[in-house]
Amino acid sequence: MIRTARASLTAVVALAAIVACAGCDNRYPGLHVADDQLVDRHGEPVRLLGVNRSGAEYACVQGHEPLAGPSGPRAIAAMTAWNVNAVRVPLNEHCWLGINGSPAGYSKARYRAAIKRYVARLHKAGLYVVLDLHWNAPGSQRADGQRPMADLDHAPAFWSSVARTFKHDHAVAFDLYNEPHDISWKCWREGCVMPGGWRSAGMQTLVRAVRSTGAVQPIIAAGIRWGTDLSSWLRYRPRDPREQLAAGLHIFDFSYCTSTSCWTTTVAPVARQVPVVATELGQRDCAAAFMNRFMNWADAAGVSYLGWSWNPFGCGGPALIESWNGRPTGPGKQLRARLLRLDERKLL
Repeated sequence: MIRTARASLTAVVALAAIVACAGCDNRYPGLHVADDQLVDRHGEPVRLLGVNRSGAEYACVQGHEPLAGPSGPRAIAAMTAWNVNAVRVPLNEHCWLGINGSPAGYSKARYRAAIKRYVARLHKAGLYVVLDLHWNAPGSQRADGQRPMADLDHAPAFWSSVARTFKHDHAVAFDLYNEPHDISWKCWREGCVMPGGWRSAGMQTLVRAVRSTGAVQPIIAAGIRWGTDLSSWLRYRPRDPREQLAAGLHIFDFSYCTSTSCWTTTVAPVARQVPVVATELGQRDCAAAFMNRFMNWADAAGVSYLGWSWNPFGCGGPALIESWNGRPTGPGKQLRARLLRLDERKLL
């Protein structure tokens, strides 16, 4: 376990190094993909082990401050007490872009500024950040929930803007779309016409949107079936000219692919070629036997995982905490114990 004083000092030094290296000649001066691993700016392997901080995907569009709950240094300190090294931050497409009736007082410039400040605070605490397109909608519809896939109307513009904003931040990764579902693998990669008549943006289009800005950070592409299926990920993976792709996976006790045999046959082959990040891991009830089983497997396979979620949603959420001060639920206790036990906290 890394002591708090050491973590704070390392975080300060790391933040200075990131700022200093923003214009350096090194192709990947921060978090990046090397073969089947994520590595830090020194080339040392790092797994992303942490939590999701839900809120920014729904609060703005519902007419509230973007982060829906405490987000200052004390709230972040409650996270770092668990020995996390990464936080995933779900975002709302329309709030970021300021379109389709998103509340003027909480969207566009104000929303972007809130996200940038929060990311900076997380970095100051020594944490990597995964930015995720979570809620979206096509045409003039309101982004008040999740669609089967990213929309061609707005998602490329969203990712171009997000990637430009964080282009010089080498402690972030971009998670292109939260949970693709009810689509084929071909549609996942190339886009297609959806049942409602709107066109989805395939992962290839979203990769191009990020790379068109010159951003070099890792890109995470979650599989189909609500992110639980990686069975054809290698066959259909989009082309990334930077070769910085990772596979995204969602693991819950109530979802597809909940057995060790499924992980071994469909996830392990992907993890032997590219990094795999379980960007959401959770369990509905207040026990944690399922989560513990997956973490055992993931630790052996070198797979990253981020618990869902750091919000007091109650066990049915599922949630990791009972209150914002970090008091854990049953699953939260298991995740906290695991992270405190592992000697893998790679600070920035």
